[in-house]
Amino acid sequence: MFAYIVRRLIAVIVMLLVVILVTFGIFFAVPKLTGTDPATLFVGKQADPAAIEGIRQKLGLSDPILVQFWHFVSGIFAGRDYSSDGDVVHCAAPCFGYSFRTEQAVWPVLQDRLPVTMQLAAGACVLWLLGGVATGILSALKRGTAVDRSAMTVALAGVSLPIYFTGLVSLAIFSYGLGWVKGDYTPIADDPLVWFREMILPWVTLAFLYAAMYARLTRATMLEILGEDYIRTARAKGLREPVVIGKHALRSTMTPILTILGLDLGAVLGGAVLTETTFNLPGLGQAAVKAISDKDLPLILGVTLIAASAVVIANLLVDLLYAVIDPRVRLT
Repeated sequence: MFAYIVRRLIAVIVMLLVVILVTFGIFFAVPKLTGTDPATLFVGKQADPAAIEGIRQKLGLSDPILVQFWHFVSGIFAGRDYSSDGDVVHCAAPCFGYSFRTEQAVWPVLQDRLPVTMQLAAGACVLWLLGGVATGILSALKRGTAVDRSAMTVALAGVSLPIYFTGLVSLAIFSYGLGWVKGDYTPIADDPLVWFREMILPWVTLAFLYAAMYARLTRATMLEILGEDYIRTARAKGLREPVVIGKHALRSTMTPILTILGLDLGAVLGGAVLTETTFNLPGLGQAAVKAISDKDLPLILGVTLIAASAVVIANLLVDLLYAVIDPRVRLT
């Protein structure tokens, strides 16, 4: 078990370094190949050549790409110094550089945005797991009935309808129409009750899409598991149906659920772009959209790395949970 965890941690570190290298190359090497100087994005196209050269020297954009990459990676773990005309500015670790637009350090911006995205992801994840898995199990047990058909029809609608459509419809009904919510984000520290009330619509909207997919997956997996020999043996031994379903069938069903949960939760933690944009939530997704429109490369790079880290770490946790959920799995 310990050796497996060590190997997986090493694999996670290598994967993150590869992601950083590829992403850094795309954002800082490819523009040079197309004739775009990243320094002009910082100072503007109308700046004089001296100002552009000063920014290029300050940010180290004249160095070879591998040297720039090394400075960027070392800055994440140990901080980094930026010098220009004798002035030295220290960027404390973890240093993701400075925004091209606001000239603020990227990491504090990510710190302000990340809690909002984590709140959105946590609440939606609970809803889509409870709703999706429960609906899928009920549909499998009531296969062919009106309950099964109704549940799968709703699930198909959830998969088909985009988030921006369901989000705008929910805002039109519950915010603009009934006035139950204001549709504005309120920090949890300011008023927990108002925060909870205002987060219900984003949670439900995001969870509706994922719950539909989880319901369909749970139903298909449960139907396959219920036909296995060990389920028939458990029933033949006289075990009660709730024990057969809850202790034997459900544990095997959770393995593929955990697999896609690691991918989905990591992706949502990286920034639920459509949901945050629709409900005006100041999270990573909204920051990414604004950074893309502003061509703010350091901020885009920071959000990308946060998203990649979330996916990799979530999948690591899923791999460790396999042995807990399914006793047939051994970590070697």
